[in-house]
Amino acid sequence: MYSGSSDGEGHDAPQRKIPPASSMPWVRNLRRFIGTGTGLGSEALMELETKKILLDIFKEKQRKTAEAGTIPSFYKKKPEEGSISHRVQRLAKYRFLRKQSDLLLNADDLDAMWVCLRENCVIDDATGAEKMNYEDFCHIASVCAEQIGPKCRRFFSPSNFMKFEKDESGRIAILPFYLYVMRTVSLTQARIDMSELDEDSDGFLQPHEMEGYIRGLIPNLAQLRDIPASFVQTYCRIAARKFFFFCDPARRGKACIKKVLLSNCLQELMELHQETEEEVTDTEQAENWFSLTSAQRICDMFLALDKDMNGTLSKQELREYADGTLTEIFIERVFDEHVRRSKGGGNTREMDFDSFLDFVLALENKDTPEGLTYLFRCLDLHGRGYLTTVDIHTLFRDVHQKWIEGGNYELCIEDVRDEIWDMVKPVDPLKITSTDLLNCKQGGTVASMLIDVRGFWAHDNRENLLQEEEEPEEE
Repeated sequence: MYSGSSDGEGHDAPQRKIPPASSMPWVRNLRRFIGTGTGLGSEALMELETKKILLDIFKEKQRKTAEAGTIPSFYKKKPEEGSISHRVQRLAKYRFLRKQSDLLLNADDLDAMWVCLRENCVIDDATGAEKMNYEDFCHIASVCAEQIGPKCRRFFSPSNFMKFEKDESGRIAILPFYLYVMRTVSLTQARIDMSELDEDSDGFLQPHEMEGYIRGLIPNLAQLRDIPASFVQTYCRIAARKFFFFCDPARRGKACIKKVLLSNCLQELMELHQETEEEVTDTEQAENWFSLTSAQRICDMFLALDKDMNGTLSKQELREYADGTLTEIFIERVFDEHVRRSKGGGNTREMDFDSFLDFVLALENKDTPEGLTYLFRCLDLHGRGYLTTVDIHTLFRDVHQKWIEGGNYELCIEDVRDEIWDMVKPVDPLKITSTDLLNCKQGGTVASMLIDVRGFWAHDNRENLLQEEEEPEEE
């Protein structure tokens, strides 16, 4: 028994030992009582049952992981069409996209913002440009928030102000800022529209989904108002093919929405919003792949080549492309690398309309990485990933033959081969790779010299052509 004083001063008081919980009868009884769930309320019972279910799920997941080894799960089966999970997923996606769309500025909001910018800016005495400093920027932000609402506040952040070029007084021009707002709204709306068409919600668009997006844009594009109803489907097919040529380099049959939004193709398509009152020649309209003139030109070209009108092009028919200036070996290589065999079997190959569109896109965009990659596969005769002097000699031999048949002067193939080597300056002096062609900035010219006699003629007469272009400007 403890016999010391109550405060414990001056004595070495022994410590009282507390018996373990397991030896206390009341603790054991309480544990039994709680364990049976008899004394718990409905909420406590529900929580206990939930913990048991979660524990069972956790143990089952651990068991499956142990059976599967150390490889983690990387594939989840998509919900079946019409299932509850699929419906819930689509409803959640629809509500999310609607919410994001409601947060965007509409045309009236953008007009109101432009008025606020112009009414609260200052005029630069030197240039006459309309500018604003950071104080004006903050003031305009509060005015826009009052007139438009809080959804415009995100454009008036300090980080956005710092993105623009400032003058000596720390002011930015209001026009670049307004164009930035318009482009952000336009791209966001485009992403929402594309996401709505993305049926499996994987962030990629399939060809028919991309065509559906373009079809929805046609009523809003000023330069496509007069498109015939019978030509709409063909136009959408032609327009969508350019997106896949540049945004689907692996040819997987689906284009990443992010790449589509950041590509020059979308910007080129949106140029059709502009209404041009002045007369535009067919040549100028044809420079835009998405113009109605360009689409009709390509369609007419395919129909003119398709002599037997079977909807596909044979090698003999494709040889008539560009007035027959392409070489025989290049046509053969195009069919070897980019044309699938017919479904009926056999060795016969026919180029369908989609393959023809890729063919035209590659020839009209030879200086781009995508176009040059398409052509390099044809130039790489042995599929080794590089070209040798023998390959250059073999490829140019057909160009040389057409060159002589056209009544031109005699030339030495070895001299042309050496000139190509000097133009490319490959890292390995014995090989030319696709990377070398891209880095030399003359890959498109080199490809033209090896596949098209007209391309070689243009290179050979480049000084005269340049002089002819400069003379009208001097006049």
